[in-house]
Amino acid sequence: MESGYILTYDIGTTGVKTCLFRMSEALELVQSATKEYSIHLLDNGGAEQNAEDWWSSMKDTTTEILSLSKIQPDSIQGISFCSQMQGLVLVDSKFQVVRPAMSYMDQRASNEMKKGIVHGFKIEGINAIKLMLSLWFTGAVAASVKDPIWKYKWVEKNEPEIFSKVKWWFDVKEYLIARSTNEAVMTRDSAFATFLYNSREGKGNWSPLLCKLFGVRLDHLPKIVNSSDRVGGLTKEAADFLGLKENISVFGGGGDASLIGVGAGAVSEGDTHIYAGTSGWISTVTKKRTVDIGARIASIVGAREGYYNYFGEQETSGKCLQWVRDHLALDEIDLYLEKKKITDGPDAVYESLFEFMFDSIKDTEPGSHGVIFTPWLHGNRCPFEDPKARGIFFNISLHTGKRTLIRAVVEGILFHKRWILELSHRKIPTSNTIRFVGGVARSAFICQLLADITGKTIERVVHPENVGAMGAAAIVAFGIGKIQKFEEIKSMIPIQDRWTPNQNHKAIYDKNFKVFQNLYKVNQNNFAILNT
Repeated sequence: MESGYILTYDIGTTGVKTCLFRMSEALELVQSATKEYSIHLLDNGGAEQNAEDWWSSMKDTTTEILSLSKIQPDSIQGISFCSQMQGLVLVDSKFQVVRPAMSYMDQRASNEMKKGIVHGFKIEGINAIKLMLSLWFTGAVAASVKDPIWKYKWVEKNEPEIFSKVKWWFDVKEYLIARSTNEAVMTRDSAFATFLYNSREGKGNWSPLLCKLFGVRLDHLPKIVNSSDRVGGLTKEAADFLGLKENISVFGGGGDASLIGVGAGAVSEGDTHIYAGTSGWISTVTKKRTVDIGARIASIVGAREGYYNYFGEQETSGKCLQWVRDHLALDEIDLYLEKKKITDGPDAVYESLFEFMFDSIKDTEPGSHGVIFTPWLHGNRCPFEDPKARGIFFNISLHTGKRTLIRAVVEGILFHKRWILELSHRKIPTSNTIRFVGGVARSAFICQLLADITGKTIERVVHPENVGAMGAAAIVAFGIGKIQKFEEIKSMIPIQDRWTPNQNHKAIYDKNFKVFQNLYKVNQNNFAILNT
């Protein structure tokens, strides 16, 4: 391959990560920049973001990257996106947002979901007719209050004046593509995530019947494109704003659930990867359209045509680590103020408070002396759907200290991943060697724990925190013909480290894991009482 540059934007829940890659025999990260923005959690369960924050953050990070890398904008051959999924960005005919964007975390539309899919004769708590038709056309069903159909219906019901202005229903990256190109499109993976997409072989379009069944206007849904398609050129207005050249090719890209696996090199049938960022998931590449209704795991459309990702989601993963850092490791009344300075100054040993936190617990007992934590701080999706579920510290004694509690949080996050992994394996065999990616994967300590708890060999790629952007870059390389076969992506993404299970530790974790699995069942009613 000849050398060239690709610019990618990874639009996350709490910030954008912009990466510049050089294309040669491998995808080489040249420079990256990040910019944080806020998410607004409302008392009614809403979770909203200002779409303008995404756009302005793209500008700031692009400016920083061009300054640091010293490259000329006209050397960039393509732009693409990886983004959070299942948001709802409603815009008018000029691509102006008509209300704040609704995040995938938004769970205020419980009444709309009950009316839309719960009433009537049920299978697994879902209206039987809508369940069967959804499975037939899409291969999945909108069974979560956080699914975008119910956000759409919530706006229609509660904000009719705003709803009357809507021209297009976008997800996050689709809005940014529109701002970049003046084109209204949606990639297949985003279309699938609406659960209005006909994913049957030979179809690949919106389903008029499902739109009618759920009361969605078909004319609100944009044209469907492939992840590797060139949507259009960067407009002069967008180029001037971002500091780039007009008409740079903009590609469809994909959602994080699609492109993180690509960036991990999990691109062939049977490849499994585990992601741990703010949220988390288990995903295995398959050619089968499969669903496990009881476990809330389904084959979702990915970036590679003709393939799916058998996918189970963990609602809060790294977010639990942020919580334990801010509210347990760091004392809120400044009792341990001096420990907040460990990353500052020329004598600092640690790059982050997370690194210090993990180092401080590395010698604690495997199994946390029987203390178990449930990582459901914002409800849960898989293997049970319950927005009322919450975190628990179980089996605390007089001898339980902070280090044990912190380790229990880490183990609880990984127990939940094992739970999804084992349920996934029932229908689609997971690989014996698993790629582990996301910001959490930067910790060697957690990588070893994941191997011990799951019994799998764990591999970590170079720059595991940038795999979404890496996947977006790989899609551009494929789209412009720099690589000829999708499988070639794996060879472009080298493995940095590998961990194998410690069997002595796994026996301890097996015991704790059995208890972990029971904690939701015995507390489901208690969650409902406390969090209604």
